[in-house]
Amino acid sequence: MSDFKIRAEARDITPADRERMHVVARQGPALQEAAIAALETRVAAVLGRRHALAFAHAACGLEGLLKAYGIGPGDEVIVSAYSWYEIARSIWQVGATPVFADIDYWSGTLNPEKAAARIGPATRAILAANTNGHPADWEALRAVAGRHGLVLIEDSTEALGCAYDHTPVGRFGDASLFDFRARGPVACGAGGLVVTDDTRLAESLRQGPAGGPHADSMSALTAVLLQAQWGRLDATLAARARVSALYARFIRSFEGIKDPYTGPRVTTHHPFTFLVHLGARFSRQARDAIVDDLRADGIEARPYATPLYRDMYCRQKGFSGAGCGITDKIADRGIALPFHAGLGEEDIALIVETLKDASINVGAGSAIYL
Repeated sequence: MSDFKIRAEARDITPADRERMHVVARQGPALQEAAIAALETRVAAVLGRRHALAFAHAACGLEGLLKAYGIGPGDEVIVSAYSWYEIARSIWQVGATPVFADIDYWSGTLNPEKAAARIGPATRAILAANTNGHPADWEALRAVAGRHGLVLIEDSTEALGCAYDHTPVGRFGDASLFDFRARGPVACGAGGLVVTDDTRLAESLRQGPAGGPHADSMSALTAVLLQAQWGRLDATLAARARVSALYARFIRSFEGIKDPYTGPRVTTHHPFTFLVHLGARFSRQARDAIVDDLRADGIEARPYATPLYRDMYCRQKGFSGAGCGITDKIADRGIALPFHAGLGEEDIALIVETLKDASINVGAGSAIYL
């Protein structure tokens, strides 16, 4: 169904944003390059990093980052099995191999002990994400990377505005990555950023294979829109927090509800999507049937999320989910409900009531968990 009454996400583009974009579109290349540089300067300052580099897509940034670290054929990169599908593809694109490690049950982030257990002679890096607004266990991950002499890359796409031990995400990796394509509080359908304190790395990222500027630069229009959205980030996060509170209030009518988990060292937590987990009596097929019912009623819900090893590209390469039992458990019963700042109380009430009816029809009243 394409004509949903309640969409999963909504673009945050104001009339003023459109006017800024029209102005930039009429400018020459020098002024357009200045718009991109202004975004990079702002992001670096906000995150407290020395360098920020804008790319047309986050995958371009990740591939450039891996190449700049000299990661290529014969090398391995440890990644969470519960992550963005283009992470594995970007690793393959440079000739390296992703090695999937399991996640922590409560936070959904890469389990440091499971990551350490997958390290081998060919391992060059650990790539860990802050999942659905919850920062990873960065102290433990840094310790693992340090013991083995590995590069630590942070994917902060899903946690903009969140903090671990009062330190904003984006500061924990040797380099950190943001993808602005969809869903989050800053999103415009394209664009990615890499931030780092390593000047040599930044210089390498800025150069193409022939020594000139890299060919995957962000467009000026994307940079202008991201600048504007970043400027109202606090207001957007506050609005999304209001939506989360409405969901929590309405969904308490389900038996066995648990509050969303926030680890003891997570000092700021803003969910990237509103995620519910079905009780253990529900199968993956039952979850999918509930999602189908929601979508048939005009609510753009989605299964959340497909583990990397179930992605068609990974299956074609012979990967399996061996050793990733927690990832399977979480992914089989997760549902992402519509989540954006434009949702109101009536929207949330309708979504939750429809979810309740669908879950009762499928699972005879089994519990649902946030």
